[in-house]
Parts: sequence; structure tokens; C-alpha cells
Amino acid sequence: MRSVKFTLLPPPEVLKNDVECIRVAESSGEEGLAIHVAPTGVPGIVFHQHNGQPVLDEIATASGRSVRPSILFLYGPGTDASVMRYNGGSFTTTQVIFRPHALRTLMGMNASVLANGSAALSDIVPTNLLSQLLDARTERERLQLLTAFLVERFRQGNTRDALVEESLRLIHRHIATVRVKDLLDHVSLSERQFERRFIQTVGLSPHVYIRLRRFNEAIRLIKTGRYERLTDVAHALNFYDQSHLIRDIKAFSGATPRSLWHRVGDFHDEQAGYSFVS
Repeated sequence: MRSVKFTLLPPPEVLKNDVECIRVAESSGEEGLAIHVAPTGVPGIVFHQHNGQPVLDEIATASGRSVRPSILFLYGPGTDASVMRYNGGSFTTTQVIFRPHALRTLMGMNASVLANGSAALSDIVPTNLLSQLLDARTERERLQLLTAFLVERFRQGNTRDALVEESLRLIHRHIATVRVKDLLDHVSLSERQFERRFIQTVGLSPHVYIRLRRFNEAIRLIKTGRYERLTDVAHALNFYDQSHLIRDIKAFSGATPRSLWHRVGDFHDEQAGYSFVS
């Protein structure tokens, strides 16, 4: 089976509040390649090429959508499992994984515009970054160009929503127990006001985002090997019952719990989310 080497890199210090990490994927071989990706609900940027040509042929989602992405594209928060199909031959992709709020803080945009979607980066913000990346001779130069672009975006000082960012920290810190009601009590906003601001900043509703993050936490717990039954995972994450966890596994992975359980050992376990190669 063709393999892919993933390298995770930390963002520059100035970007740590807005960028989770940078992932470089390198592969060589003649046959095509598919990477199956579990949704994380966070946005990012992808640059994919070999000798200046695009290598990511298609992104197909479990709900039936299919796109052929630009060579440098911005993607929004997704809720669908997807398959990234690559052409045969060698390739390198560089992916900047944002934090959930970064479409607003770095791109200055309403995140809901790109929910479950993508666009050429130049369609969102005026930039000649693509030509610079294609002219670069090494991966190191490309990384420098990408980070310099994001630092410049950061320095433009787009508006931040401190309450939404604080609510995101609470979700991540207390993912097994947090409810939307807990967030409302903390931020002292009406449900309607809070949901509107959360969707503008994150692109998803608070309820959907919590479900999605809890699904990812379920994958992490299954991967530890410490749980013998799905019921135990559901209990650890305070699901009402096992059927609610089964519903979310089917909704977000497009797979049955049994097939996910048997496949989870193949998942790459990293900050960038969960994925496996076929």
C-alpha cells in the first residue's frame, strides 16, 4: 500500500492563538491515493502541487458533494467525512490548520460563508501568494511564504469576538460535560445572540460544534484501547445513551460504529484531526 509521510510543525509564536499547526504531507509512487478524513469543524488553507501542477484531483464528501479544488484553497468548517483523492505520482501538500475562529480573525470574514465549502484563496482575499509559492524552490521557502502571509493578515487586526473565543476554550476544556446552556450562563447572552455570534465566528452552531468535537474525542478514546465497549465510551463522554453516540458516529463518519471501531487503529492520531490512507 502506498504510504504518506506526515510532518507536523508548530506555527510561529505570533500565530499560536489562530493557527493550530502546519501539516506537510509527502508521498511518492505511481498509483493514485485516497486519504479519508474525519471532520473536525475547523478551517484551514491547503497548497498542493508537484512541479507546479495540482495533485489533489477531488474532494468527495459522505453527503455526495464533490469538488476539484484550486491549487491554493481556503476551506471552511466541515461536518462531513470526506475522501481526498490524489493523482498518481509524487506530491507534496502543505496544510495550515486554523483554530475554529480564525476565518474571522485572519481572513476577516463571516465563517458561515465557507461552512462545508472551499474557495480559491485569491477569491477571498487579494493576494499573489500562489505565484510566490509556485516560484519557491524549496518546501522551507513555501512555509516561510505561507507564514509571512498569515502574519501580515494577523497584523491587519481584524475584529475578534472574545466571548466566542472564550466559549471555544470552555468547550475544548470540558468536552465530556459541556452543554450550550453552560456556555450561555458563562457569557450572559441570550441564546439567539450567542448562536448568531458563534456561527459568524466559527461557521457552525454551538450545538453542532460541540457534537462534532465530542465525536472526535470519542475517536481519541477508542484509539487509546482502554475501552472494551462502545457503551463505556458513551458513558465517559456523558452521552445520554449509546444510541446517541451511534447517531453521531454515523452522522460524522459515514460509517457504522463497528467498522469505525475496527478501522480506528489505522487513523493518524494528530493535532490536524483523524485520517487514514487507502
